[in-house]
Amino acid sequence: MKGYPQKDVIVRQHEELLNQPNRMIDSTNGIYNRYEFPVVTAAHIPLEWRYDFNPETNPNFMERISFNAAMNSGAIKWNGKYVLVVRVEAADRKSFFAVAESPNGIDNFLFWEYPIVLPDTNPEETNVYDMRLTAHEDGWIYGIFCSERHDPSAAPGDLSSAIATAGIVRTKDLIHWDRLPDLKTRSQQRNVTLHPEFVNGKYALYTRPQDGFIDTGSGGGIGWALIDDMTNAEVTDEKIINHRAYHTIKEVKNGEGPHPIKTPQGWLHLAHGVRMCAAGLRYVLYLYMTALDDPTRVIAEPAGYFMAPEEEERIGDVSNVLFSNGWIADPDGTVFIYYASSDTRMHVATSTIDRLVDYCLHTPQDGLRSATTVQRIMTLIQKNNRLK
Repeated sequence: MKGYPQKDVIVRQHEELLNQPNRMIDSTNGIYNRYEFPVVTAAHIPLEWRYDFNPETNPNFMERISFNAAMNSGAIKWNGKYVLVVRVEAADRKSFFAVAESPNGIDNFLFWEYPIVLPDTNPEETNVYDMRLTAHEDGWIYGIFCSERHDPSAAPGDLSSAIATAGIVRTKDLIHWDRLPDLKTRSQQRNVTLHPEFVNGKYALYTRPQDGFIDTGSGGGIGWALIDDMTNAEVTDEKIINHRAYHTIKEVKNGEGPHPIKTPQGWLHLAHGVRMCAAGLRYVLYLYMTALDDPTRVIAEPAGYFMAPEEEERIGDVSNVLFSNGWIADPDGTVFIYYASSDTRMHVATSTIDRLVDYCLHTPQDGLRSATTVQRIMTLIQKNNRLK
């Protein structure tokens, strides 16, 4: 029918997008490099998921199922490929998980033929999202994600109140997933990450305790809990290891991103911090390090954010947001940091373990006062002046 694009045009445009090379943008901070294009967007989703290819039932080649975003992806190196477990959000606002892989980690990401089919164990579960992946030393790959449902105690007509738990799955091949019971905990948990090693013979979780679905309340920051059995995971004792603080990037809330990377100097952590501003909630990324012999003991935390939304990254469904729940460290020390911007699309930035550790260990921590910030700037200026 006149006015509708032809199938071959849409197919060609899609193939051009999938094969588009990505270009590194020169760093201005010496810490990491961004890239010119997002690595995964809603436009990367296979045409077979969107269109009915039968000309008899779709003579105008219209989209039958539409998609809104591809974001907040777990990441893992798998069979030599860089693999993302992407949170895909359909136009109906329902999220699900799908695997996309790349040969080099920076472009040519292709979705696998089918999305992930999770065992449907709870008819009240409405939405799932933001999976963290951990290849644990027990031999399983675990995925922990947010499982959301309507709050059964909500007042009549209140269709916004929700409750969240941490859903848990595990797999050996990224295709077949066993659904384990949700994490048992006293607080709402939308943001839980599994440590990759046993600690004192137990599984270790990074948590983000909240009094409500949105309201952090008494939740003090990133928590730590030891679990006896992931097939019946229960938080019985939880302590905060990375605290929120007034007038900082993590004033409202903070949460662990992907599981930490083990380095000779300590565990390297990537987290998100949230503060309130005139435009609403602002999400940024920050780094910190903990001791090898005690992953709960913070040994370094640079002041402020590590990455914040820039230019087009600031625009999207939920603007002014960067979020990461996946990174990959290669044997040569290269680190691929996968992050979503404004709940809309996925990007990559690259660095090295050496650079990230250097940044953590040699950047001043937050002094929590304007006067302290000025003092540190003055010290650096005077140090540089002595080199003239």
